[in-house]
Amino acid sequence: MKKFLKQWVPSIAIGIILSLFIRTYVAEAMRVPTGSMIPTIAINDRLVVDKMLWNTSLKHGDIVVFHPPVAEDAHKRYVKRLIGLPGDVIEIKEGKLYRNHEAVDEPYLQEKMTYTFGPVTVPADHYFFLGDNRNVSYDAHLWETPFVDKDALIGKVLFDVNQLF
Repeated sequence: MKKFLKQWVPSIAIGIILSLFIRTYVAEAMRVPTGSMIPTIAINDRLVVDKMLWNTSLKHGDIVVFHPPVAEDAHKRYVKRLIGLPGDVIEIKEGKLYRNHEAVDEPYLQEKMTYTFGPVTVPADHYFFLGDNRNVSYDAHLWETPFVDKDALIGKVLFDVNQLF
């Protein structure tokens, strides 16, 4: 029994520690609980999220996981598309998204937006996110504070496991 414990306990302990380290700081699999990103991401899809944001740069159109600036949901994780970087001016009018006063082509949307928003300027160290299912998504256009602090970002979606098969 002692020989068994000497052989397996260190290996199991190292495995557990590595697993926790990777999940906390490198990458993590997550499930999407809502339809706010339909048609890009379906309800219950599984995503692999890169948590090493210090090693990557975010750009318009990236899909990101973050804690929202909504008091009652601050513990939850939201998955949305990055629309505005710091300094961008965002406006929604006549069913179109405008970034820095230029219309943005969004081929991933299934229908035009039925609301108006802005214009707003994204502050330093903050980001602006919208879901792809814009008319039903609980996102920045509905939040009291529409900007997500960079410290609330969890990671960038690498791929949707469900779309691989």
